[in-house]
Amino acid sequence: MAKEIERKFLVKTNGWRGEVTSSSDFVQAYVAAVEDRSLRVRVIDDRRATLTIKIGRQMISRDEFEYEIPVADAKDLIGSALGIVLEKTRYEVMHEGFTWEVDVYAGAYEGLVVAEVELQHEEQQPPLPSWVGGEVTGDRRFSNLVMATEDLSRELCDGLSHSA
Repeated sequence: MAKEIERKFLVKTNGWRGEVTSSSDFVQAYVAAVEDRSLRVRVIDDRRATLTIKIGRQMISRDEFEYEIPVADAKDLIGSALGIVLEKTRYEVMHEGFTWEVDVYAGAYEGLVVAEVELQHEEQQPPLPSWVGGEVTGDRRFSNLVMATEDLSRELCDGLSHSA
């Protein structure tokens, strides 16, 4: 079993763009979700796909099981999505020994930019890049599951255009 430990932040400037080491386009959807677990399907660059099970109530640390599946199967599963199918480009950025994943959303969440950093333990304090804004780790509105199933696009995208 893998443990996902991550912190999530809003992105306040485009300063990260000059430090990108790679990028991938994601289409992801949730096909099942209950109170403390979810089943997500993701197509990456239209070339590979994963099925991911996440278990846990905490936003900073959850159990995660991820498996490669055929792209055709993933696309069929996306057709059964709960709510909104999320579209985003994920950019990897190295900063002082940490890999940051900057997600630039398209589609329903166009304009939203969020950065995540994976940690080895919950107490770890990575150095924050200057382009990182406020932390949203515990804010359930920025959970991809919540964004997909509750359509917070107006609240998150309209509000950010004035605060970022």
